[in-house]
Amino acid sequence: MAAGEEHASSEVLRGLSRHLNCLNEDNKATRKRAIEQIKKETIDKNLSSDVLQEVFTVLLKPLLKCLSDPMERCRETAITMLFEFIRCVPKPEESLPYLMPCLAQRFGEKDIVEPAEELRLSVLEMLTLVVEVCGNHLAPYLNEMFNILQRSIVDPFPDVKRESCKCTIRFAKCVPEHFHMQAESLVKPLMMTIAHQHSRVRVSVIEATGAVIQYGTGKNVNDVVSHLAQRLFDDSAQVRKAVTTIVGDWLLHLRDRYSYFHTLIPLLLTNISDEIPEIRLLAADLWRQVGAQWEKENEEDLKDKMDFLLTPPPFYPTGVERPGLGCRELVVRNLGRLVPAITHDVTDWLVATRVRTSQLLSVLLLHAEDHCTQHLQPLLATLYRACTDTEKDVINNCLAAAKLLGTFVSPVVFLKLMLSHVTSPSSASHPWAPLMVLAAVLGGCPKPLLKPHLEEVTNTLAQPDVCQEYQQVVYLEQLLACVNILLHQCDSECSSVSLQLLKVLVTVQCLSSEPELTEKALESTLLLCKVQGLDSPQQLYRVHMEQLMDWLCASVNSWSSYSPERLQLHIIVTQSGPVIGEFVSRLMQILLNCLQPEKDAEMKMSILTMMAKLLLEAPHTVDSQGQFQEHAQRFLCDILLPNLVWRAGRTAAAVRTAAISCVLALLHGEAITPAQVLCVEDKLSPKVLLALEEDSQMARLLACRCVSTLLRIVGPSLHSEALNKIYPDLLKRLDDSSEEVRAVALEALGLWVSSLSKDYSPELCTSHLQLLFQQLLLYLDDPDSAVQDQVLEILKKGCVLHPSLLKTETEAVKDKQRCPVYCERLLQHIQSVTTQQPTLSTE
Repeated sequence: MAAGEEHASSEVLRGLSRHLNCLNEDNKATRKRAIEQIKKETIDKNLSSDVLQEVFTVLLKPLLKCLSDPMERCRETAITMLFEFIRCVPKPEESLPYLMPCLAQRFGEKDIVEPAEELRLSVLEMLTLVVEVCGNHLAPYLNEMFNILQRSIVDPFPDVKRESCKCTIRFAKCVPEHFHMQAESLVKPLMMTIAHQHSRVRVSVIEATGAVIQYGTGKNVNDVVSHLAQRLFDDSAQVRKAVTTIVGDWLLHLRDRYSYFHTLIPLLLTNISDEIPEIRLLAADLWRQVGAQWEKENEEDLKDKMDFLLTPPPFYPTGVERPGLGCRELVVRNLGRLVPAITHDVTDWLVATRVRTSQLLSVLLLHAEDHCTQHLQPLLATLYRACTDTEKDVINNCLAAAKLLGTFVSPVVFLKLMLSHVTSPSSASHPWAPLMVLAAVLGGCPKPLLKPHLEEVTNTLAQPDVCQEYQQVVYLEQLLACVNILLHQCDSECSSVSLQLLKVLVTVQCLSSEPELTEKALESTLLLCKVQGLDSPQQLYRVHMEQLMDWLCASVNSWSSYSPERLQLHIIVTQSGPVIGEFVSRLMQILLNCLQPEKDAEMKMSILTMMAKLLLEAPHTVDSQGQFQEHAQRFLCDILLPNLVWRAGRTAAAVRTAAISCVLALLHGEAITPAQVLCVEDKLSPKVLLALEEDSQMARLLACRCVSTLLRIVGPSLHSEALNKIYPDLLKRLDDSSEEVRAVALEALGLWVSSLSKDYSPELCTSHLQLLFQQLLLYLDDPDSAVQDQVLEILKKGCVLHPSLLKTETEAVKDKQRCPVYCERLLQHIQSVTTQQPTLSTE
C-alpha cells in the first residue's frame, strides 16, 4: 500500500474509533447512530479500493457482530456495508475466515435465527456475491456453504428460495472439483421445494437441481426424476421449459448419462408433444442433438447397420419426419425398460399423466419402428387398458399409437395375437377394448400387406362368439369400426369376404338399441355394395341369400327368445325386400322349425309379427316371384293354426294374438288364393271363431277382421252349413266392451249377409234367420246412432232373404223399443221390397 493511502486509511480509522466504541453501548439509538456514521465515513465516501480493503479488515469483526444486534436497522445497515465492502475491495477472500463461520452460525442452523425475511434475502444476495468474487477460495468452506444453502432452499420466504437456488448454481460452477463432495445434501431440500406454489420458485429449483446433478456425483438422478416428471404436467409453460432444458443438458453432458438414458429419454420426449410450440421446438432440437452426439460416439457400432438404418421402411407414414438414426437407436436400445414405465403411467390416477403418457407412447413407437414387434404383447396389453379410459384424449392418443403398430409390425405377427384377444377378451367388463385397438391397427396396416389376411380377419369378426356375444353399444360400435376400416383400407378387395362382412353388419343392426348405430350399419352396408359395384342392398342380399339362409338354418333348432338369430332373420328378410321371394322354400324351412307350438313363446311372437308385416306387402316381399302361394296353405295349416290353439297363460294369449294377426295379413295381402282358402276353410274358421272369445281386445278385433276378410274372399263360395257356424259368434261380439270390435263385427255380419247366395235356402235356414233378425233388432235400438244405422243397413240387406219373417219380427219389437223410428224405416223398406218383387219366402 502506498504511503498516501496508508495515511488515508489511518485517518479514516481514527475517525471511526469513537463510533466503533459506541457499537457496544446498550442504548440501541446510540448503536444505530454509530453504525450509520460508520457507513457515511466509509461506504458513502468515494474511497479507493486499497483504503477500503484496510478499513474493511478492521471493520469486519464489528460488522459481523452487528449481524446479531437486536435492532433490525442495525443488522440491515451492517449487511449493506458488508455487501458493499465485498463488492468493492480487491481481496474479498481475506474476509472468508471470519465471514463464512459467522454466516453459517446465523443462517445455517436448523432454526431460523434471523426473523426478518428481507434481511435473510439480503444475506443470500451477499452470499451470491461472495461466490462470484471469491470463486475457488470458497473451497475450504464447503460445510458452511452447504449448511446455509440447505436451510435457505427451504426458507419460508419465496424470494429467499429463489436467491438460494441462484447461489447454488453459481457455487457449483465456481468449485466444480469440490462441489460433488456434498452436492447430495442439497437434493432433499430441493425436492421439498420443487412443488412450491410460485412458478418462479419452481423454475429456480429445477435449474438448481440441474446444476446439483450435473456437478455432483451423478448418482442422485433417480431421486429427482419422479419429481421432474410431475413438473412435465405443470400449468406453467416456463416450468416445463426449465425441465426440458436441464434434462436435455443432462442427456448431452452428464458424465454417467448412458446409465440414465432409459430414465431421462421419456422426460425429454414427452415435451415433444407439449401444447406450447416453443417448448416443442426446444425439446425436438435438444433430442436431435442428443441423437447426433450418441451416433457420433457410437459410430463404430453403427458402421455395419448404417446403410440399412438410413433407408426409410416401406409404407412409412406420410407427412411425418423420420427421427435421426441416433435418436431411433437410443429408443430401440432402451424400449424394453421404457414399456413397463409406460404401462404403469398410462393408468395413473392423474388425467394429465395419462394424457402425456399416451402421447409419449406414439413418439416412442415412431422411433422404434419394426423393433416394437418384440414388445408387442405388453404394448397391446397397455393399449387395451388405455382404451378403457374415461378421458377421450387418452383414447385418441393410444389409437394413434395402435395405428403405428399396424404400420410397422407385420400383420402375420399382430393378427396372431390380436385375433385371439378378440375371440377371448381378457377383461369381462371391457370386451370391446381388443376390437377398438384392432380397428386402429388395421387402419395403419398398408393395403398390400393386409390383403392376404382379409379372410382370416373377417372370419374372426363373423364368429358367433365375437359378433353375437355382447350387446353393449360400445362393443357393437367397435365391431362396426373394424368393418368400416376394412372397407376403406381394402376397397374392392373386400368382395372376397363380402359374406362375412354382411353377417357382421346384419348382427350389429339386429343387436343395436341405438338408432344412430343402426343408421351407421346401414351406411356401411351401402358402402359394402359400392365397393362391389352393386346398386342396392337388395342386390347384395341376392348374392348371399343362399349362404345367409344356410347360416340361419345351422342353428335354428336351438333358437330361443335370447337368440340373436331370430333378430338376424328379421333384418335379412326385411332389408332384402323382393329378394326374399326368390328363397321362399328356404324361409319356410326356418319358419316350420322355429314356429312350432312347443317353441319359445317370445321368439314366436317376434317372428309372427315380422311375417305379418311381410305378408301385408306380399307382392313386394315374400311373394315377389309368385312362389309363396305354393307354400301358403302349408304355412297356414302347419304353422299358424297350431299356434291358434288355446293354451293357458298370458304369454300363450300373446302368441295367439300374433298368430291371428299373421292370418289376417295372409288373407289381406293376397298371398293365398281363394281356392286355397276354400280348401282349408273347415280348419281355419273354427280357430278364427274361437279367437273371437279371446280376453285380449286386440285379438278379438283381429279375429273379427279375419272373419270379414274371409267372407270377402270366399263368402259366396261357402255352403250354408259353414256360413251358419259363423254368424252366432259375430252376434256375441255386438256386446263387446270395445266399440271398435263392435263396429268390425257389424261389418262382418253385413258381409255374411252379402255372402248368402241363391244356394242358401231360407226355408231350411229359417231358424238361423229368425235368430239373426231377433238379435239385430235388439241393436236397432242401441244408444249409439252409428250402430243403429249400421244394423239397419244389414237388416235391409237381409230383407230379401225372408221379408215376411223380418216383418213379423220387426212388428213384434217395434212397440218395445225406446225409439221406434228405425223399426218404422225398416218396415217401410220391407214394404217397398215386397211390392217390387215376389217374395222369396214361403208362408
